[in-house]
Amino acid sequence: MLSTVIRAQRANVFKAFTRSVSSQQQLISKHVSEVDPEMHRILESERSRQKNSITLIASENFTSKAVMDLLGSEMQNKYSEGYPGQRYYGGNQFIDQAESLCQKRALELYGLDPEKWGVNVQALAGAPANLYTYSAIMNVGDRLMGLDLPHGGHLSHGYQLASGTKISFVSKYFQSMPYELDPATGIIDYETLSKTSKLFRPKVIVAGTSAYSRLLDYKKFKQISEECGAYLMSDMAHISGLVAAGVIPSPFEYSDIVTTTTHKSLRGPRGAMIFYRKGLKKTTKKGKEIYYDLDNKINFSVFPGHQGGPGNHTISALAVALKQASTEEFKQYQQQIVSNAKVLAQKLIDLGFKLVSEGTDNHLILIDLSNFGIDGARLETLLEIINISANKNTIPTDKSALFPSGLRIGTPAMTTRQFGPAEFEKVAEFLSKAVKLSIALKSREETSTNTAKAHLAAFKKLCSENEEVKQLAKEVADFAGQYPVPGDL
Repeated sequence: MLSTVIRAQRANVFKAFTRSVSSQQQLISKHVSEVDPEMHRILESERSRQKNSITLIASENFTSKAVMDLLGSEMQNKYSEGYPGQRYYGGNQFIDQAESLCQKRALELYGLDPEKWGVNVQALAGAPANLYTYSAIMNVGDRLMGLDLPHGGHLSHGYQLASGTKISFVSKYFQSMPYELDPATGIIDYETLSKTSKLFRPKVIVAGTSAYSRLLDYKKFKQISEECGAYLMSDMAHISGLVAAGVIPSPFEYSDIVTTTTHKSLRGPRGAMIFYRKGLKKTTKKGKEIYYDLDNKINFSVFPGHQGGPGNHTISALAVALKQASTEEFKQYQQQIVSNAKVLAQKLIDLGFKLVSEGTDNHLILIDLSNFGIDGARLETLLEIINISANKNTIPTDKSALFPSGLRIGTPAMTTRQFGPAEFEKVAEFLSKAVKLSIALKSREETSTNTAKAHLAAFKKLCSENEEVKQLAKEVADFAGQYPVPGDL
C-alpha cells in the first residue's frame, strides 16, 4: 500500500517537472512580440523613427544586416575571460577562432604587418579603450595632452573646467593639459602645441577629435611627440572607415598606438579596437636597440585590468564588418561620405551658414550658429521634433556646453541610406527652415523663471504646438521614409 502511494507521488512530481520544463522551453523560445509586447512596441517605434527621420549625428550609422545577424546570435551565450588559447573557461574553441579572425582582418584592413602591429578587439567601447590605453602606459598622476573639448576634442582625452572641476575622470586620474585651435583659422594650432608640450612634458599626446572637420597632420604630431618624449596615440574613432578605405591619410605611419570605435564611419557593431606597435622602437646614438613593450601592457590593462569577459557577439559581428570594409563597395561608400559632406557644407554656406574652419575634409561639419542669434540646444530641440537628429556642440568661443553656439552634423548614416548630393542639398534647406523657425519661436518664449532649463522647456512647448513645425515634420518624415534602411526588402 505504501509503495503504491510513493509511486503515485513520484508520478505526480515527474508530471509537474515535465510541465515546468515544457513551460520554460516555451518561454525561452518565443519572440519578444509574444513575451514582452510593451518592449516590442518600443522597438517598433524606434524602427519607425529611424526609418522616417534624417540621421545627421556624425557618430551614428546604420550597420549591416549581416552584422545584426551576429549581434543577436548564440555567440553572446559564451563566457571567455582571457585571450585566444589562454581562456579561463572551457568550450572556447570557436570563440577563439572568431576573435583570432577578427584580429587578423583588423590588421589586414589597415595594411599592418602582424610582426610590427598587434590589436586588441575586446574593449567594450571607445572611451574605455582610451582609458585602458592610458592606464597601460601611464601611472596615476602622469601627464596627458588632448584637443580641448570646446575646440572639438573628446571627454576621454581629458577635460576640466577653468575652475578646476574635472568633468572627465581621465583628468582626475592623470594631469591633463589641452591644446587648441587657432581662432583665426579653426585649424589645430600645432605651433603652440609644440611649445606647450615641451614645457608640460606629457607622457601621451592624443591626436584625435570628436568635432573637427579637417585632416590631422600626423607627421607634425609625431615630430612634436618625439621632441617632448611622449607616446603618440591617435584616436581615429570618427574616421576609421575613411582611413580603411584610403580616402583620408592614415595615422598608422606615425603613431605608437591607434584606438577606434567600430560603429561610426566603419559601420560595424558598437565596440572598440586598440592597435599597438610591436618590435623595434628606436636605436640610440650609442647603438642600443629599444623595443616596444606595449603588447602585454595593453592586453593586461583590458583584461584583467579593467574588464571581465568580452562581448563575443560583438567581436564576431566586428569580424563581419571588417570583411565588408575590405570591399570595393565600401571604398565607394566612404568616397561618397566625403563628397556628400562637401556638398552639404557648400550648400549651407550658400544659405548663409557659418562653418567652423569654413568647410570640411571628412565626414562632419561643425556649424557656428552665433551669427543667427540662436543656440545649438534650441535648434537641436526643434530638429528632433521635425524628425532630424543632430547634436548641439561647443565651438571654440563657447563658455557653456549645455547651451553652446554650435551644431554638429555628419553624412555617414544617410549616405548608408543612399543619400547623394541632391538629397544633402535638400537637407541643407531643411536646416535653413529650422533655423528660421527657431529664431521666430525663441522670440515668443514666455517663462516665469530665468533658468536655462525653463527657457528650453518653454521653447519646446512652442515648437510642439506650432503648425509650421508640424508641417515641416511631416515633410521631413515623408522625404526620409522613401529611402531604405539596412534590412529593408
